[in-house]
Amino acid sequence: MDRAALDEVYRSAGAGTLPRGDTRGTAIVAGSFLARWYARFARLFAWQGKVFDIFADDGQSGILVNKVTPFSLTFIVAKVYRDASWMDGRETIVIDYSRTSFFAARIRDEIREIEPGVYLGKVWWGKRRILDFALTRAEP
Repeated sequence: MDRAALDEVYRSAGAGTLPRGDTRGTAIVAGSFLARWYARFARLFAWQGKVFDIFADDGQSGILVNKVTPFSLTFIVAKVYRDASWMDGRETIVIDYSRTSFFAARIRDEIREIEPGVYLGKVWWGKRRILDFALTRAEP
């Protein structure tokens, strides 16, 4: 899909349930004929997904760590909560690094559940959107 089609899928989805536990990540370089190659390269050498720990009594907030490097080391913590999307103002699941990571302080991810256990995400650098990604619940 190109970026406009991914944006439409995101806009038409509800926030959904907050992910729990291990997820597998796929970086999406929308519209590039090399998109599959970029996704494989990113998963192999840079980012494999996120591990969510939803601990609030209401199940609506928590923290996560990213799985990075070829060894899936857990690194770069973020807060997870519901808020308005920067894309369309509707409810989304926010992954906020602003108070938890020196390296990723300007990054904000937003995800929506597009089908059970599958999330489409948008990555923001400041107020500029830079990348899309997908998360799927890891198999036990």
